[in-house]
Amino acid sequence: MLPQTVSPALQGLSRVVSVLCTLAMALAALSLLMSFVLIGWAVVMRYVFNAPPVWVDDLVGFALVAIVMLGAAQTFRRDEHIGVDLLVTQLSPSGQRWARLWAALATAGISAVLIFNGWGTAQLARSLGLLTEGTLEWPTWCLMLLMPVGGSLLLLAAVEALWRAAVNQPLAEHPEKQEEQHDQGHQEQQQP
Repeated sequence: MLPQTVSPALQGLSRVVSVLCTLAMALAALSLLMSFVLIGWAVVMRYVFNAPPVWVDDLVGFALVAIVMLGAAQTFRRDEHIGVDLLVTQLSPSGQRWARLWAALATAGISAVLIFNGWGTAQLARSLGLLTEGTLEWPTWCLMLLMPVGGSLLLLAAVEALWRAAVNQPLAEHPEKQEEQHDQGHQEQQQP
């Protein structure tokens, strides 16, 4: 059965993670919209005016990195990442809890790799003065910083998910899952 209350510390962490992930997702959405507009404009310029802007492909590629890295944490919080739902839904509530714990731990590990490797790679690229290849020559360390930023957001989301799984609370983003798990716990209590 689910506890009725969540600790104030977990509520505070959830609020902070929610705000940060929402802001990151908004930036990812803006990057996606910008990419859509730029690609449309480039197509018109290429086929209508025969004057294709050569830098659009580079900029959209850079934006794709931002979209992925900034959107990963919110996707994890909403439980919309790729998973084997068929297997997990067949588990008992206790098994589902262990699966959530394992997913949070694995995500925390991946986040740590993104943070440490991304930061080290960005520092090396900055010290060497590396620039991107193509028509836009930007410092690569600026783009590489998206890895530790995205990894940090993902780590915060993983810590929240780990904490919630430990106290048997679903993510606050999913009231329907809270009801579903509460119903499952209630059914288990009624069975002889």
